[in-house]
Amino acid sequence: MSDKFFFKGRQTPKPAYGESGYNTKRTAKPGTEALPLKLSVQTEARKTEVAAMVAEKQLFANITIEADKPENIIELSGLLNKPKTVKSEAKPNRNDACPCGSGKKYKKCCGA
Repeated sequence: MSDKFFFKGRQTPKPAYGESGYNTKRTAKPGTEALPLKLSVQTEARKTEVAAMVAEKQLFANITIEADKPENIIELSGLLNKPKTVKSEAKPNRNDACPCGSGKKYKKCCGA
């Protein structure tokens, strides 16, 4: 029998899921039905504002009104203000036309 888990006549057990790349410890994504955001606000008017922001982004949240405590919408603001990927323009190759518009090659103009 040619099994990749067969060595010198001994059958070795198959590796666990974690060794084969299957993520067994994955947690639910915040803002989903399985893990709704826990937000607290101070007034009913603010609750409707926050609920509109949550609905606009198609998220799920449990919003409570606690007038004696400060507003806590950190989880929501963290999801709404995700950092954007920074992209930089590629530097022109030596023999490309110069981006300054002179018509010369980059190596003879701005790249010198």
